[in-house]
Amino acid sequence: MKIREFVDRDLPSLVALFNETYKGSYEFIPFDETTLRSWIRERNPRIFIAEEDNKVKGFVVYRSGHWGDEIRWLCVSDHPNRKLVEDALVREVEKLVKRGEISTTVDAEDSKIEEWIKRGYKPEGGLYHMVAQLDGLKPIPKVPEGIKLRSLKPNEEKELVEAINNGFGWERVTQDTIRRWKKNNPPFDEEWVHVAELDGRIISVVVSKPDTEYNRFFKGRRGYLGPAATLPEHRNKNLAKALTRRAMNFLYEKKMNSVALYTSERNVPSVTLLRKLGFKVKHHWKFLHKDLK
Repeated sequence: MKIREFVDRDLPSLVALFNETYKGSYEFIPFDETTLRSWIRERNPRIFIAEEDNKVKGFVVYRSGHWGDEIRWLCVSDHPNRKLVEDALVREVEKLVKRGEISTTVDAEDSKIEEWIKRGYKPEGGLYHMVAQLDGLKPIPKVPEGIKLRSLKPNEEKELVEAINNGFGWERVTQDTIRRWKKNNPPFDEEWVHVAELDGRIISVVVSKPDTEYNRFFKGRRGYLGPAATLPEHRNKNLAKALTRRAMNFLYEKKMNSVALYTSERNVPSVTLLRKLGFKVKHHWKFLHKDLK
């Protein structure tokens, strides 16, 4: 067996292995060659292939970004040497780590968590997928006097980018983001972006979109909410709660019957707020981290 970098001819094998590995998992949507190639081009990950007798036995996908170094997928065919192949692929990725730490994400109930622990990875925090039913318009919580809740205007992309990035404290979106959202999530437009304005300045943002892939594959009518971004000096003013409810009402008027989002299990204030708005945890993933220093 040898480990090498991905080349385009590997694509059919990657599609088959990915779909076989993750079939039956939570809200699984299979890849085809077109969608996987598009995903690779958009995110530009490093992919390593385990090959034996000119056959692909497994692969690992590695990404390095703002959140750190991450093993995105580890897919190996089910055979007696599966764990050996997985370990070899993980070691290959760990050679690339420059920040001293790497992480991966695994279903909270997955037995493979024990295998990751044996490789030196430790569970630290996790991610919730939360869903709420939309069954009518609900009152929007009050916000301080002088703050206006409204949708984004078509010429405000620069102000939106500034507000979101300042709210998160790092560059989460760029000037091209709305164009990509429009392309990937029709009929999304500026009306789907909910903002709080004070003295002509955007101080808080919640983005709603159609949950496009879920709706297409499962024939659903579900909306999606991005995390609220509020400028630090305007937090604790009920803005995130008010904008989230406004976005939920908006999605209901767009004929959506449910709405989903993701939030950290450690973000207790966010989880508490979302439960009050009717959200329930539908799935739970665990983060596993390894210190290579």
